[in-house]
Amino acid sequence: MTAEHDDDFVAHRALLFSIAYEILGSVADAEDAVSECWIRWHDVDHENVDNPRAYLARIVTRQALNAARSAGRRREEYVGPWLPEPLEARGADAGLDHVLTGEAVTTAMLLVLESLTPTERAVFVLREVFDFDYSEIAAAVDKSEPAVRQVAHRARNHVRARRSAAVAEPTQAQSVAERFMASAMSGDVQGLMDVLSPGVVYLGDGGGVVSAARRPIEGVDHVARIVLGLLAKGARLGGLEMRTAVVNAMPAIIVSVDGVVDNVTCIEVSGQHVSAVYTIRNPEKLTRLHM
Repeated sequence: MTAEHDDDFVAHRALLFSIAYEILGSVADAEDAVSECWIRWHDVDHENVDNPRAYLARIVTRQALNAARSAGRRREEYVGPWLPEPLEARGADAGLDHVLTGEAVTTAMLLVLESLTPTERAVFVLREVFDFDYSEIAAAVDKSEPAVRQVAHRARNHVRARRSAAVAEPTQAQSVAERFMASAMSGDVQGLMDVLSPGVVYLGDGGGVVSAARRPIEGVDHVARIVLGLLAKGARLGGLEMRTAVVNAMPAIIVSVDGVVDNVTCIEVSGQHVSAVYTIRNPEKLTRLHM
C-alpha cells in the first residue's frame, strides 16, 4: 500500500466510523469495524479501485453487519432497556472523530433503527443518512440493486411509522433543556415537572451491571422523581459532580461520583417540553466519557 492509499483511508475514517456507529449503536464495536476495515484495505488491489470512498464504505459496512448479527443475539439476553453507547461531541475537534450530526444520531432514532433487520438498517443508513447510490449500497450489502431499492423503501416506511414527533430545533431544544438541567441539579421537583411533556418517557440502561429501571417509566410525576432520585442517590454515594454536554446530538448531563462517571442523561425535546429522558448507567458504555 502506498502513502496515497493511506491518505485515502485517513480522509474517510470519520465517515467509516459514522457508518459503523449508525449500524451498531456502539462506539467500541464501530471502532473495531474501522480497525478491521483498515486491515482489509491493506490487502486490496488498489489498481482496481476507482472510488475509494465507496469501496471503503463497502468494507466497513460488511464488518458492521457481521458485528450487528452477533450483537443482536447478545441483546436478546440484555437486562432491561438497551440504549446506544453515548457519543459525545467535544469542542472544535469533535468532527475529527465522526461526521454525524442532527436527528440521525439521536438516541430516539438509533432505537428506531434497532427495530430494523441488520440489512435494512445498513441500507437505510447508507442511503438516507449518507446518500450513497443504490449501486454502491448493493455492492456493500451483497444484493442486487432492485432488491436494495425494495429494502430501502421498506426500511424508510418502517422508520417513518415509528419515528416520534420531530425533535425541536437546536436553539429551542437548548433553552428547554437548560430549564430541565437547572431544575434537576437544584432538586426543584415542580420546576422539573413543568418542563416535562404529559407523555414523557424515561428509559434507563444499567445492563444488569448496576441498578436502573428495568422497564420504561411514563408520566410527569414518575419521571421527575426518578431523575431527582438518581441524582440524590449519587450524592449519597460520594462526591457528586455534574456537567452539561452534547451527547448523541442532544443536550445531556454527565454525572460523576468520586471522579468516576456514573451516568449520562440525554434529554429529547419536542416543542416546548422534554419528551424523553435517556439515562445510561452501564459502566461498559461510559468508559469514553470524562468530566
